[in-house]
Amino acid sequence: MALIERQARLVEIFDLGPGIRHFRFEFPDVENFEFIPGQWVSMTETVDGKKVTRAYSIASLPHANQFEICLNKVEDGMFTPYLFSLKPGDSVPTKGPVGSFTLRAKDREAIFVATGTGVVPYRPMLAQAGYLEQGSPTTLIFGARYAEGLMFRDEFEVLAQRHSNFKFLPTVTRPPEGWAGRSGRVQPLLWDVLGERTDVDVYVCGLKEMVENVRDELKARGLDRKQIIVEKYD
Repeated sequence: MALIERQARLVEIFDLGPGIRHFRFEFPDVENFEFIPGQWVSMTETVDGKKVTRAYSIASLPHANQFEICLNKVEDGMFTPYLFSLKPGDSVPTKGPVGSFTLRAKDREAIFVATGTGVVPYRPMLAQAGYLEQGSPTTLIFGARYAEGLMFRDEFEVLAQRHSNFKFLPTVTRPPEGWAGRSGRVQPLLWDVLGERTDVDVYVCGLKEMVENVRDELKARGLDRKQIIVEKYD
């Protein structure tokens, strides 16, 4: 079934860190925009005379006719500079929701792995009603280059405080002087958390190289392909 293109109107913007912006949109012509946490929308616009389409994970739970996205500005990119130039009231042709990077089972232990903006779909996935409350062990391993790139860090820390079954493990590859948190890539953390187990669902989201590296290693460790749920951002 063909997706309907609608005009998404920008309602609000705010910056989460250097070059990281959070956008809240609405569809004025619909009452409710329904989607499953983890899905994405595609946005299209003519930029410098060329029609460009990009996909962005939804960063929010369903709420009336609104949705949120969060992204890094790519200075030499074709689309993010355009989005960063938008002001509240501007509109973008948008299709969606799309995608199958969604929670497979609420009653199975899960490990979520993300780098950079790959953490965006996990925000609504973890916050959806009835998930963390049901008690299965859940871990989020989140890697960024710099500490200021750990978007939604405060929210994930609050979730970890509220739910004893949820662990949040952030790490940075370029820690600042005096950094007291974890440093390094996400892969070593994942192998420490996973151990020898093969009865865990692992969700992986981020750039292609990291996603494929983790997926290949998980397969080599004996996890079934149905237990490895991935979303690549390039």
